[in-house]
Amino acid sequence: MQKTFSDHIAAFISYLQFEKRYSKHTVIAYTSDLNEFLSFVTKVWGTLPVKEISYSIVRSWLASLMEAEITPRSINRKISALKSFFKYHIKTGTIGENPMFKVVAPKVSKRLPSFINENDLLLLNETVSGATEDWKTLNAKLLIALFYGTGMRLSELIQLKETQLDFYRKQVKILGKGNKERIVPLNKVLLDAINEYMGLKRKQFAQLPVELLVTEKGKKLYPKYAYLLVKKYLSVIPTLDKKSPHVLRHSFATHLMNNGAEIKAVKDLLGHASLAATQVYTHNTIEKLKDVYKNAHPKA
Repeated sequence: MQKTFSDHIAAFISYLQFEKRYSKHTVIAYTSDLNEFLSFVTKVWGTLPVKEISYSIVRSWLASLMEAEITPRSINRKISALKSFFKYHIKTGTIGENPMFKVVAPKVSKRLPSFINENDLLLLNETVSGATEDWKTLNAKLLIALFYGTGMRLSELIQLKETQLDFYRKQVKILGKGNKERIVPLNKVLLDAINEYMGLKRKQFAQLPVELLVTEKGKKLYPKYAYLLVKKYLSVIPTLDKKSPHVLRHSFATHLMNNGAEIKAVKDLLGHASLAATQVYTHNTIEKLKDVYKNAHPKA
């Protein structure tokens, strides 16, 4: 029995999940993009086998996305999904030619990451320190400290287990995208805060999950809880355009770069796959150097 286009999508998604070990978020996004492409093909050309998908069909789909005013960033993600899909089926021998060979991705304007100015960190710390000492406040304090102190992503921090912390070596083992591990050092202030939190947690709750952070009910923290809690406290900084946990990750990287850290070291601390993703933080460093030059050079 000949496999349908849907069968080939399912095989590819299974490959991403179990062999490439892509994140759940990426798998969902690729599945959605491929099913969207299949719906377009079926609607315009009817039922076609994978080997009959041509460059002109792909180009027609991309043209329809542009007409619908889909952003270049979203279109590029869909192109990436198709490229991976057809590359996989070239590898498995399902198709002989890659219809994505001539596809050119639309240009995307670079968005500079939002970050907290170092002076504004004092305002943030004062606000959190002065809040009522309940369990939510304890979570807010540790969330902010961990995001800024380690550069962790939200998903990484939610899943962080106590066993990943090494108090003797003063470091944490982070499980990142694609299940890649990285080691990030922890300063004494952050280690003390973690240790205190763990002690209070054991006094307050009888049964606990293996994860470090828990809600006021002693259950594992969930993404929306952490997101809204951090957003609440970041709202005290009027200069911030965005108020998400990722801003603290950006601040971690930006402040390291501004204070002389090597870009490769920052790349490793953030868990980036390539230097290209980390280079966005060099812009802020260059701007700081311009300010130093302007304020210090006699001829500036």
